[in-house]
Amino acid sequence: MPSPIRTLLTPARPADIAVVTDRTQRRLIGAEISIVVILTFGLSGAYSALSLLEAELRSGGIGNSTVALNQSTSTIDYIDLARQLLAATRLFAIAALAAYLIYRGGVALHRAGITRRPTRRDVAWGAALAAGIGLPGLGLYLVARALGVNAQVLPSDLTDTWWRLPILVISAVGNAGAEEVLVVAYLITRLRQLGWGENRSLLASALLRGSYHLYQGFGGGLGNVVMGLVYGRFFQLTSRTWPLVIGHALIDTVAFVGYALLRDHLSWLQ
Repeated sequence: MPSPIRTLLTPARPADIAVVTDRTQRRLIGAEISIVVILTFGLSGAYSALSLLEAELRSGGIGNSTVALNQSTSTIDYIDLARQLLAATRLFAIAALAAYLIYRGGVALHRAGITRRPTRRDVAWGAALAAGIGLPGLGLYLVARALGVNAQVLPSDLTDTWWRLPILVISAVGNAGAEEVLVVAYLITRLRQLGWGENRSLLASALLRGSYHLYQGFGGGLGNVVMGLVYGRFFQLTSRTWPLVIGHALIDTVAFVGYALLRDHLSWLQ
């Protein structure tokens, strides 16, 4: 019986996810992964890298920059609301696309950890993952800000309207669904079908996650790579996606809503 440490370092590949050996099918899977990743988070990673480079080339560097995660896009209230809902819809569509492609790829959704509803155990694990990542992540952000290698991040810059808090919660859930279902469940499952090792696919997933957070600075990129390693390994060991979605949604909800309500008392985060 393998030791727990060895299992954590190199988890066993699920026996029910077979490696595709047909050359044509392998090429199609590779093309699918490339297209999906580029259209969803790959381009975001490239834009984030350019944003970081641009900030570093300006006087003062990334440490003197400010980025807002949720911004108003119009001075007309209901136009702004409609755009926020469209942005959230795109995120949910990304999660749905990832689940669909897993199924079309010949893998039952429950084998990729995607079930109709979470269990109580999923909720408990999600809360544990949120605490395990959220609190150290806040500490890393403060250290990175003190070192001048991270932008000031405003979790919410939405106009104070009646729909602000519900939209922030919807955005948090949408972010969680899109990232965890596609970047973890979809990507790792499809790479398993190509015969990639667990550590190699884990690193690919984590680096992708870190890349599209580089606009926040080096701290944001590094912190999300670490989050990707933890969340990806959890998925590989448990074949459960709901805890990742719940944990991510909790982190973002606390950050978005908490900042919106308490921003006048959070000057120490700036």
